[in-house]
Amino acid sequence: MDAAQRKRTANTTPHAQTRPQNTTMKQSEEKQDSVPDRVTLKKEIGLLSACTIIIGNIIGSGIFISPKGVLEHSGSVGLALVVWVLGGGIAALGSLCYAELGVTIPKSGGDYSYVTEIFGGLVGFLLLWSAVLIMYPTTLAVIALTFSNYVLQPAFPNCVPPYMATRMLSTTCIIFLTWVNCFSVRLATRIQDIFTVGKLLALGLIIAVGLLQIYKGNYEGLTPQTAFEFDKTPTVGQIALAFLQASFAFSGWNFLNYVTEEVVDPRRNLPRAIYISIPLVTFVYTLTNIAYFSSMSPEELLSSNAVAVTFGEKLLGMFSNIMPISVALSTFGGINGYLFTSSRLCFSGAREGHLPSLLAMIHFKSCTPIPALLVCCTATIVIMCIGETHNLINYVSFINYLSYGVTIAGLLYYRWKRPNLYRPIKVSLLVPVCYLLFWALLLGFSLHSEPVVCGVGLVIMLTGVPVYFLGVHWKDKPKCIYDFIEWATYLGQRVFFVVFPHIDPIEIIAPTEWNDKTSVTSKASGRV
Repeated sequence: MDAAQRKRTANTTPHAQTRPQNTTMKQSEEKQDSVPDRVTLKKEIGLLSACTIIIGNIIGSGIFISPKGVLEHSGSVGLALVVWVLGGGIAALGSLCYAELGVTIPKSGGDYSYVTEIFGGLVGFLLLWSAVLIMYPTTLAVIALTFSNYVLQPAFPNCVPPYMATRMLSTTCIIFLTWVNCFSVRLATRIQDIFTVGKLLALGLIIAVGLLQIYKGNYEGLTPQTAFEFDKTPTVGQIALAFLQASFAFSGWNFLNYVTEEVVDPRRNLPRAIYISIPLVTFVYTLTNIAYFSSMSPEELLSSNAVAVTFGEKLLGMFSNIMPISVALSTFGGINGYLFTSSRLCFSGAREGHLPSLLAMIHFKSCTPIPALLVCCTATIVIMCIGETHNLINYVSFINYLSYGVTIAGLLYYRWKRPNLYRPIKVSLLVPVCYLLFWALLLGFSLHSEPVVCGVGLVIMLTGVPVYFLGVHWKDKPKCIYDFIEWATYLGQRVFFVVFPHIDPIEIIAPTEWNDKTSVTSKASGRV
């Protein structure tokens, strides 16, 4: 190369190189604006959002439909109120146990993750199978149907809303909230915050009107002589069924454990949120039932298809439409909360290899588990088209209590199996023992009183045994099956734009490595 050529090259090269570099930098900046640095579940749930997830999931439709079932099985107003208070106390005992499990095994997935860690894959899969197949889709269906019934009640004041109208409105609501949860975690949690405040205001209105009635002297039905009058003395089995109905209203107290990996500082905020939320909900539920009974006779309550609407029509006059709107908003928030948390159960199950791997993937931009959300949405719509609400509640309540008991029994077994494991929270042994005693009595009498309902729940759970051995345990499947799974996963990734999330190093440290507090501290500081 001669001098002239070198001079021309020296003069032109910087400009020729600068242009592509500037273009590349701009493209890189645009890419950073649209794609996160790490595709992973985001920790966007603080203490307030954690409390609203628990409160929002508990206060869904239960307090608006379960009072009828509790009163019907308990036989008197006084005993019904006792059932509501004790139901809150049992939920508090269970939540204390879950607080210990949640900070000892800091994985998303709740009951399923703990049972899988403690008892192994088969027991965990059976719990996952029953939850994905019936428990959470059924709960979502019940809440969605309650939402549509309350929205349509003013249009059909003298009759039950049409079957197709309630199903179409419920389906529309579920599809919309599924889209919201697919679009943004932050938007979903903001909706949860807002609607939790709304449902507390709705219950606050019921409580305020009820207390006003008591102040005016309308409390004859709450006096001990009247409240504990029985037309027919309930059997122990009937009282157990009353507790199952109340347990449906309290279900959801463990749902923050399903999103542990998205909670900011979970070892601090998880137990705090539980300690704040459960007593608050128990207090609100008890006062709400007192308000109902101060203004409605037992006969009126049992004959009502929408207890809160009947309450509003009787006491609010021209403002009675406020009540169905308030209840609809409350159940709308409950649907959002259940979708948010139950989808994380599918996500956790797929990550453990118990469900198709596509369900363990998240969107590469929004970082939301879109395939898991769509599975929850589809299962709910299918369940919603079959079954009657009252029977569905009994099925779900039985399976719920069964899973709670197995999980808390796992707490005791884990204490014996790993006595030196570091536990940031360690409850008294009296707490899980008391819960399990009540749990055993309740399930035993429920099985005696409603053998068909409880038997159906057990059969649904046990159908997972052959599915586990064929789908999970059997590793040497024909090549065509693996080829089909690979093709379906690839297709799902292309359709939904999802990938496997990155995993933080702390997430892959197994609890077996946490021998004591000193070792945990040394691992956290990098001194192994």
